[in-house]
Amino acid sequence: MAAVAAGDGTGSGAGGSPEAAAGGTGGGGWRRPHGPLQRYYGPSAAEAAEAAPDPTDINGPHFDPEVFMTKVRSECPLGQLLAREAALGREIRALDSDMQTLLYENYNKFISATDTIRKMKVDFRHMEAEMDDLAANMAAISASSARVSAALQDRHRRGAQLAGVQALLRKLQALVEVPGRLRRWAGTEPARALRCYGRARAVLRHYRHLPSFRAIEDESHAIMAELAQRLRARLREETLDPKELTECVEMLLQLEEPPEELSEEFLSQAGARLEAELAALEAELPASDPSGAATTPPPASDILDFVDRGSSAFVGTLCQLAGSYRALFGGDAGRLEPFAAALATRYFELLERRLALERGLGDTSLLVRALDRFHRRLRALLELLPEGATAAAALVARAARERVDRYLRALQTFFLGCLGDVRQALAAPRPPGKEGPGLPDLLATLAASVLGQLKAVLAYVQLFTARDVAFASLPYFKGEFCVAAVREGLVVAFVRWLCRTARGFADGPAERGAPAAPPALLLLLARLCLDYENSTISYILTLTDEQFPPQDSGPAVTPGPALCAEARAAAQRLLDHYVQVQGAAVAQMLRKSVETRDWLGTVEPRNVRAVMKRVVEDITAIDVQVGQLFEEGVRRAQSSDSSRRAFSVYSSSRAPGRYAPSYTPSAPMDTHLLSNIQKLFSERIDIFSPVEFNKVSVLTGIIKISLKTLLECVRLRTLGRFGLQQVQVDGHYLQLYLWRFASDERVVQGLLDEVAASAAHRCLDPVPMEHSVVELICERG
Repeated sequence: MAAVAAGDGTGSGAGGSPEAAAGGTGGGGWRRPHGPLQRYYGPSAAEAAEAAPDPTDINGPHFDPEVFMTKVRSECPLGQLLAREAALGREIRALDSDMQTLLYENYNKFISATDTIRKMKVDFRHMEAEMDDLAANMAAISASSARVSAALQDRHRRGAQLAGVQALLRKLQALVEVPGRLRRWAGTEPARALRCYGRARAVLRHYRHLPSFRAIEDESHAIMAELAQRLRARLREETLDPKELTECVEMLLQLEEPPEELSEEFLSQAGARLEAELAALEAELPASDPSGAATTPPPASDILDFVDRGSSAFVGTLCQLAGSYRALFGGDAGRLEPFAAALATRYFELLERRLALERGLGDTSLLVRALDRFHRRLRALLELLPEGATAAAALVARAARERVDRYLRALQTFFLGCLGDVRQALAAPRPPGKEGPGLPDLLATLAASVLGQLKAVLAYVQLFTARDVAFASLPYFKGEFCVAAVREGLVVAFVRWLCRTARGFADGPAERGAPAAPPALLLLLARLCLDYENSTISYILTLTDEQFPPQDSGPAVTPGPALCAEARAAAQRLLDHYVQVQGAAVAQMLRKSVETRDWLGTVEPRNVRAVMKRVVEDITAIDVQVGQLFEEGVRRAQSSDSSRRAFSVYSSSRAPGRYAPSYTPSAPMDTHLLSNIQKLFSERIDIFSPVEFNKVSVLTGIIKISLKTLLECVRLRTLGRFGLQQVQVDGHYLQLYLWRFASDERVVQGLLDEVAASAAHRCLDPVPMEHSVVELICERG
């Protein structure tokens, strides 16, 4: 054992000792010896692949002492070699001691392990023998399985052949039964008979060269020919709905009937069906009256119900039949499009007739909903008939424009009604102590009513351009409707009509067969037109542009200043006519007072004539009336310079009053010459010049007309002494009061001077009255 232990210890060398391990790695620590076991089992494949052969590795499997010693001698000095030798000696002794200890401790285990290994080798041999027997058995089993698999495949092949024969027999049996089935189903279930015939037709045609198959085919063909005749007869029935019509034509196509004939019959039958739908819609419309009398009764249902019935009945049926036609006959639209276009045109005509029955304004929201529903439900038809989109859009646009035109007529009627109310209020008798509404109240009511009605109309018309309305997205409603229909056709047209209507009261009421307008109405309308020119037109146009914004590239619009100019012209014409009417009324009184009096035989004047007092009263009333609607205006500053007064043929014998002219004869000279010289140096008075929009200008115009009429009437009369004096008194009375109303007192003074001069020229005994007496009479009168 000692020898063995020594031999094992020296043989193992430093490879299994802990010291050798420490010397090889340069560190300490205990490692169990595994060199003998590793040498017995050999290194693992992974370790052999990873470890490169290193002959200088003292712990490696490829260690070579000669190479190691050569390397050490060449690399290490003598001192290091001696130290290395001593260390190796110590390691060898330590390893020998450890190996002996291990052998002593594990001797029995090694003996047992050796016996176990021996027994395991014997068992391995027995197992190898058994495995050989098992392999032989498995080979025998594999051979048997191959034979069984071949048998099964042969059986499956024969079963498939048998199944094919059985299926063929069943098909033959089914073919034999085809005529009977067709005969049984052709009368009650034609679709099922067609499916059965369709499955058998190809086989029968393929084997028709066989007598039995030819007989079956002939019999089946005869049955299906009878079915085709029955289907054609059914196709001509008027009670077929679109679904039944489609099914009937589809079955005839499956029977290989000529598609050209079927398409004609399909459209003919569909046309009859759709004509019936149109006739039902037309029956709801009253018969058109060729005489044009407005006795047509109102329709029984509203426009929304009519559109609903037309959309669900006619449009729905047309779309369904058109879809069926395309599904049956493919892309052949050469007949379908003219057919659908003619029917759609008739439907549009009926709808236009129904829209024409909407005589009144009615409910605009109902009309908009009806047009919106018509446009939405027509989209399916427009996919079939693209050119119908233009006609449909035009129909909606015409309906909207017609409603806008009716709103314009309604606004005009409303304005005329308001004018009637104003005229009635002006003409109504006033009980004593109770005054009616004044002109400012009537003007405010009229303006507010008209403006409110116009705003309400714009709100109704705006329903046509609401966001939830389908046809509002059409180009017409985004551009032309907003500008041409609403702004120009409604708002601008109404303002122009209002101005023309108001101006018509001044231009020629007799031509319209209407009575002359009262002067107060002329004044009120002039103020209304002036207010429109100042603010209302601008407000209305701004409101319209906000609610109906025009497009940049749209049609041209009427500028606001042009409308304002028309309103101002109307106001000017009305105010001028008011001055003429009121001046003519005062002048008429003066004319009658001059023409009906005997100026030669009159007595000495003791009072102012009553007509002059009436003139002053009327001028005062006119001043109050005009002042209610127009501003005061500007008067020319009064002057005390007598040289600026119009020259008179009469001079004062004493200092006259400030506003009283003197009618005392001057030094003897030609009065005609003095009159002509006076006219040369006096300002020319334009009697019928346009008046300004203020009270002073209006009253000045009326006074000029009145005094000019008085002047002309006096020129046509012949006066005596007292007649001249009466003219003198009347003129002084008018001078006392009328100068306050005129814009320039010199106008009144100049005209009254001409009246006095004319009276003196026409007087046979021109002896004027003393100025103090004239003043006394006027103060007393």
